[in-house]
Amino acid sequence: MTSDVFDQLRRRPDIEAPELVAVDAADRLLLDEAAEFLDAPGADVVVIGDDYGALTLGALDRHGLARVRVHQDRFSGELALNANTQAVEISPDRVETHAVLRPELVAGATVVLVKLPRSLDALDAIARLVARCASSDVMVLAGGRVKHMTHAMNDVLGNSFADVRAGLGRQKSRVLAATNPRADVPPAEPRRVQHDGLWVCAVGGAFAGTGIDIGTRVLLEHLPAGNPHTVVDLGCGTGLLAVAAARRFPGARVLATDESADAVASAELTSGANGVEITVTRDDAGSSLPDSSADLLLLNPPFHVGGTVHTAIASKMFRAAARILEPQGRLVTVWNSHLTYRRELERVVGPTRQLARTPKFTLTESTRR
Repeated sequence: MTSDVFDQLRRRPDIEAPELVAVDAADRLLLDEAAEFLDAPGADVVVIGDDYGALTLGALDRHGLARVRVHQDRFSGELALNANTQAVEISPDRVETHAVLRPELVAGATVVLVKLPRSLDALDAIARLVARCASSDVMVLAGGRVKHMTHAMNDVLGNSFADVRAGLGRQKSRVLAATNPRADVPPAEPRRVQHDGLWVCAVGGAFAGTGIDIGTRVLLEHLPAGNPHTVVDLGCGTGLLAVAAARRFPGARVLATDESADAVASAELTSGANGVEITVTRDDAGSSLPDSSADLLLLNPPFHVGGTVHTAIASKMFRAAARILEPQGRLVTVWNSHLTYRRELERVVGPTRQLARTPKFTLTESTRR
C-alpha cells in the first residue's frame, strides 16, 4: 500500500481526537510480514479487529485481492472502514463485513490477520474459531504494540495452534505467527458468574468480562428512585445496569445499547439469565434511539479510545444523552473523579448535582434543561 493511500485513511470522524491515527506501526508491520502469504495464488484472506480499515484496505490495495472478509466488533470501526473504503476509492463489493465471530467469517481462510485485542478471552475466541473453521494450512499473523502484548497471548494461541512463534520487533510493534491448528479444539463458550444475586454473562472481549468494574458497582449501589417510563443504559457492556434497572422499575421499558457486538450478545445473555426483559441494540452512542424518548439514562462512559486515555467518547455520549432525554429527563452517570466532567455535564445536559463520591469515582445526576 502506498504511503499516499495510507495518508488518506482517517481515524474515527465522530470524535475530536486529532492525535489518534488510523494507521499505526503494528498495522504496517502486519502487512509487511503477511506480504508473501497475501501474494500466494488463491489466497483467501480474513482480517479480524481492524481498527479503522488499514489492514483490510492495505491488503486490497497492495496485493490485488478480489475480496477480503473482515470482522469488527466495534460499530464505530465499521463506520470508519466504510468511510475509508470510499476515500481510497476501493469498491465496497471487495469488503465483506462481519460483526460477530461465526464460522462463515473464517471458513476456508488461508491467511488471517489479527490486530491483537487487549482481552485474552477475545483472543481465545478468535483462535478457537480460526483453528476449527479455517483451512488446515492457515497462516495466522497477530500483531500489536509491544506495550500491550503479554506472553500469555502466546499461550492462548498455543491452546489452538501447535506452532506459535514471535517475530522480530519493529517500531515498538511485534507479530505472532500461528500455524498447524490443533485437532478437536472446542468452541469458545459464554462465561457466567453470579454477583450478589445478579448473573453476569460475557462472550469474547466484552468489557470487564464476568466481573463488575468499580464504576458500575458505584452506580448499582445508588440507582435512582422514581417511576420512569423508559430507561436507557447507554454503553451497556454486559448489561448489568439495564438488568438492575429492569428489576428496580418493573413497569418501565428498558433499552440497552453498545457499539460492541460482544457487549450486545453478553447483555442479551445477562438479561435472559436474570429472567428480565430488556431490548438490546448495537449502535453508535444510542444513534438508533429517537430524540426525547427516555426519562432516565444510565451511563458509565469509557475513558479510553483504544489504548489512549481520552475524554472524547464520554463527551460524545453526554451529547447523545442530551438528545435522547426528554425535557426534565435525568442522566445518572459515574466517572473517574480526576476527569472533572461536572462542568461539561452542566453545559451539555443541564443542572448537575453530586449523588455520591468514592476515592476514585463521582456519581452525578444531570437534569436535561
